[in-house]
Amino acid sequence: MIAGKYNLLVTSAGRRVGLIECFRKAAADLGIEIVVHACDLQPEISPACQLADHWFAVPRGDSPEYTAQLLEYCRTHQITALVPTIDPELLPLAIARDQFAAIGTFVHVSSPETIEIVRDKRKTMEELAKAGVPVPQSAKVEEIRDTLAQWDWPAFIKPISGSASRGIAIVEGPDQIAQSYPEPMLLQQYLQGPEYTINGYIDAKGELLCAIPHLRISIRAGEVEKGRTVKNPEFTRIAQDVAAAMPGARGAFCFQLIDDPKYGPKIFEINARFGGGYPLANHAGGRFAESVILESLGRPACATDQWRDGAMMLRYDAAVFQ
Repeated sequence: MIAGKYNLLVTSAGRRVGLIECFRKAAADLGIEIVVHACDLQPEISPACQLADHWFAVPRGDSPEYTAQLLEYCRTHQITALVPTIDPELLPLAIARDQFAAIGTFVHVSSPETIEIVRDKRKTMEELAKAGVPVPQSAKVEEIRDTLAQWDWPAFIKPISGSASRGIAIVEGPDQIAQSYPEPMLLQQYLQGPEYTINGYIDAKGELLCAIPHLRISIRAGEVEKGRTVKNPEFTRIAQDVAAAMPGARGAFCFQLIDDPKYGPKIFEINARFGGGYPLANHAGGRFAESVILESLGRPACATDQWRDGAMMLRYDAAVFQ
């Protein structure tokens, strides 16, 4: 299928050993010899970088030098595909996608317009609501200070541009809303019930090929620690509506919802990238990593809805020794 070795670059690799292993397995299943490159702010203390074949340091993803340095690395090392893993790097890489394509590197990222929407939690809720996707009542704190007493308490509060559960809190009433915040904050309807992540894959033509829900049994630092895949036709329909509402979305993405017994399932978060719990979807048979490899080679994606219901993931701590 490919002459020579397939060079993959995983950026902001951090602790994403599981994702790298998914790509190694995907390449093996496709009969491809893969070489994994990884980068991070401090690659010498990044487990994923230390377990990659090659690693190097980069500035922050929102730094002006970030994209230029990656372009040079990809050109020099003949990188076939680049897979970003954190939110701040998505927009600069989406904007530079054609520059990478010109040197033969496929960047696994959605359109800049889609990234700008999903990076703003208020815009995300507005766009999904317009498309008929079930979302919780949401409002920017600064715009509703005069009507806070009318809000249905308790409520969630979180940064509009946050990720990985940073800054999320439950507030019991208006008196717990601060007079000012260091960044724009979103107030959101408080939901209760089981929490799910739905991992999806949208191919190069914009078609949703696969949606794999899993129950978030236990969460640590914003990522699923224990999870189980669950077949749910309603969640699949919601995933189709999400894909339709984000026409520029491509490749792997995920969203989280709470299935509230009173209000029903409502989405409260979307990530236009591989989610931290993707290895569970991969284990269940989603084949997203294979699809990225295939699409980077100009072949059709192979992500499929023929995946295993009830697949379990139980994470544990492991160590890299030097």
